[in-house]
Amino acid sequence: MTIAGDLAAFVTSTTADAIPPLAFERARMSIASTIASAAMGVDIGSSAITRDMAKERGGTPESSIWFDAGPKIPVADAARVNAVMSDAAASDDSDMRNIAHIGTIISTTSIAMAERLGKSGRDVLHAMTLGYEVAGRIDESLTPGRGTKGFHGSVSTVFGSTVATGTLLGLDAAQMEQAIATAATSIGGIGIAANTSWAREYHAGLSAWLGTNAAMAAQKGFISEATVLEAPKGFLDAMGGIERDDITKDLGKEWDIVTDMAIKLVPGGHPSHATAEAARDAAIKGNVNPDDVANIEVSMHRMRALSGPLHPRDLIGVAHSMSFFIGCAIAERGYGWIHATDPSKIDDPTINRLIDLITVDQNPKPDPDRFPHRHGSTVTITMKDGTKHSAHVDMPRGSNVGGVDWNDVDSKYHTLVPLCGLSEAKINASLEVVHNFESVKAMSELIETLKR
Repeated sequence: MTIAGDLAAFVTSTTADAIPPLAFERARMSIASTIASAAMGVDIGSSAITRDMAKERGGTPESSIWFDAGPKIPVADAARVNAVMSDAAASDDSDMRNIAHIGTIISTTSIAMAERLGKSGRDVLHAMTLGYEVAGRIDESLTPGRGTKGFHGSVSTVFGSTVATGTLLGLDAAQMEQAIATAATSIGGIGIAANTSWAREYHAGLSAWLGTNAAMAAQKGFISEATVLEAPKGFLDAMGGIERDDITKDLGKEWDIVTDMAIKLVPGGHPSHATAEAARDAAIKGNVNPDDVANIEVSMHRMRALSGPLHPRDLIGVAHSMSFFIGCAIAERGYGWIHATDPSKIDDPTINRLIDLITVDQNPKPDPDRFPHRHGSTVTITMKDGTKHSAHVDMPRGSNVGGVDWNDVDSKYHTLVPLCGLSEAKINASLEVVHNFESVKAMSELIETLKR
């Protein structure tokens, strides 16, 4: 058997009844988070361009663009547009092993394909959970290899869309093996571009589109190289894959969507969320007056320099600027959605003065494992009188360890979805549909509540 074949056998033999309720709950949370992030990103230029191009192409009316009352478009195009909208706002969920945005991809593709096929909410949750499992296991093998080689997480999230849509299409094991194999040759996103431009959401759109197409091609009999994952010079070799036996070890024992998915409860890159919480906690513990701060040191596994722009000037910069997270968290005792939506925060003199006081510990503690994002960081604030206030956070709120519940997810939804102009009645109605997604008979129940 091949790795793709082992994964395919597991996926096609696992029924919805075999998946624990907590996994389906996390899948529902991912849908809510993805819709909220898409609402924030709907009018960003990258989203508008992708949406306009899809509408101009037209095609068979199969699935809907969210927050749009226009005609349906082909299923893969709809998944692509909705994925771009969610990823553009940098507010979608992440896998805490590797910061791949699997949730956006499985949510947008599953809903689009279920709309095309007339599938139920329970069918979608089943497909999402399986898609997350395969994408998460493959990307775990790629951590930290693919990042050091320069590849973006889209090279693994494509397996999520492939397996999720393949599950909804009812692929058999042989077809699913070919779909996974085809996905392995479908996408190559470059990480450096994703950190500085609209390339990040372009990658997300491709992941959704190509994965959906891989599954549909396999259904029609398309044949790829089944050994592509493990073969010499194959996918895992190219991406720096390690611990390869773990990809198929103990399948079904735990579910990655439960153990590793984290919902963003504040905007921007997830690697900075624990740092922002640590900075906030240190500031609160010391009752810190920003004017009396002399130095701020951040200590994080493997980090020798601050990530992202020091003083960001736009949403892309804010999303990737750890210094901005820290400055806001100390100046205002917290970091939240307002810091990505209020332009005045970028020019705030107190925040910017604090940013210039940040240094990085050049001798952090040794790595406990190869997953640095599971271990957060320590922030130490040194005052002008020499006193120090320090706090450490391993994983942020919204993660399995940091804690996630519906109150936080609902708050995110009610904060971000109004940004797209959806009425309060539709916001409430759409969130109720997501909460009760296992009872949904057809995707039209959700789609109608998302039309502006």
